[in-house]
Amino acid sequence: MVGDLNIRHARPDEAPELAAIGYVAWEHAILPLQRESRALRQHEQRRLAHYTAECLGRIIVAEHRGDLAGWCSRARGRPYIPYLFVAPYMQGQGVGSALLQRMESILELYSYDRVHLETPADHVLAVRFYERQGYRILAIKPSGDGQHEPLNSVRLEKRLTPYRGEIGDV
Repeated sequence: MVGDLNIRHARPDEAPELAAIGYVAWEHAILPLQRESRALRQHEQRRLAHYTAECLGRIIVAEHRGDLAGWCSRARGRPYIPYLFVAPYMQGQGVGSALLQRMESILELYSYDRVHLETPADHVLAVRFYERQGYRILAIKPSGDGQHEPLNSVRLEKRLTPYRGEIGDV
């Protein structure tokens, strides 16, 4: 586990760096599973830049010694984690686990009793990571946006312990 890890909400000025971390992590792990093209790379860069700019309020970041090491986001109004990215040089050091556990805690505070996420079926390391974190596979389905070669996606779920009390002033 990485020492000196701070998990906090993302700041508006960090959106471009978060998109870059997401892109490099995608390029490292997901791109090799697809037929590479310039259009695919550009599409992913635009998608991540748009997402990080528009959804900053639902993104938490892991900061290690002042540098961003990864980020995780949640969907609006439902217990779904659309993104978890860790910079490749920080992978395998507990950053992803720490981000995922914190996001699960946030979802529990919203009284959710389970959380869902998806990852490419061929990304075996990610599927195994989520299973080690207590997630179970619900389904395998085709995914993709129709513009690029679709991947099969694994849908996973984890039961949470929702917080049922009031959150008062701290």
